[in-house]
Amino acid sequence: MSEDLRRALILINRSAGTGHAQDDTLDIISRFASNGYEPVVYPIIPGTELTSENIIDRYRDKVDVILCSGGDGTLNHVMSAVMDLDTDKKPVLAYIPTGSTNDFAKGLNIPEGRERALMRAVDGRDFAYDVGQMGERYFNYVAAFGAFSEISYATDQDLKNVFGYAAYVISAIMKLPRNIGYSCHMRIEGDGISEEGEYIFGAVCNSFSVGGMKLFGNADVKLDDGRMELLLIRSPKNIGELNGILSALAIGGSDNPNITFSQVSRVEFRSTEEISWTVDGEYGGRQKDTLIEVHNKAVKIRI
Repeated sequence: MSEDLRRALILINRSAGTGHAQDDTLDIISRFASNGYEPVVYPIIPGTELTSENIIDRYRDKVDVILCSGGDGTLNHVMSAVMDLDTDKKPVLAYIPTGSTNDFAKGLNIPEGRERALMRAVDGRDFAYDVGQMGERYFNYVAAFGAFSEISYATDQDLKNVFGYAAYVISAIMKLPRNIGYSCHMRIEGDGISEEGEYIFGAVCNSFSVGGMKLFGNADVKLDDGRMELLLIRSPKNIGELNGILSALAIGGSDNPNITFSQVSRVEFRSTEEISWTVDGEYGGRQKDTLIEVHNKAVKIRI
């Protein structure tokens, strides 16, 4: 075997999305091998030593490409492990989305069809994108608090496997009364923004959609400009305000006095109580003070 052979670390999370990620393992190995890579394959098994963090740390200087087959949450763990590598040349990420919504993949035009996604993973171009950091955690496409923000990680995996995106809608409807009544007092300060009030929802995004929904309309969203999109929704005081907010969101607009849209490279949230956060569809912890920063073009992904 040639000493010039490149090495690809292939990580498979078969529990993500529809649970069919492992069906493509042989095709993935064959495609990389026939394109001059030595494939190294591991399953990701949460709760064991076989986590993406442990595996990537073991191969920190030994691979050129890391392929992740799983959902956006799986990709978050893989990307975070790459960000933590103390090496000058980080491996390129490749991604085969097998989750339920795959928001981040859609923003990068990575196909949901596994065969086409595999072609991009091997033959695509490398794109350096922005990575967000909330405290000690990194995120690819969203950090959010407030109403419905917990739907992605609280929705039963079996339900998501059967119904896909519809599972999120089902969960949202079931929790609608509690979420509409949600409110937290918060002060937000960042690039060109300073405001305080009662909020029902807030998010910092590096994506065109969150939970399958487009939130920013025709805004000039870029994934490599050193800024992320900040969305804040104030708590409605009556049904009229609520309808106005829902109408504005339905058309992807922010022309509503209860909606703030901005682009930030750094933003700080201060609350009078501990607030639960979601990071790339997973539970992100609870805190009163939250600082989010953007690392410009921090990781390369093959698209």
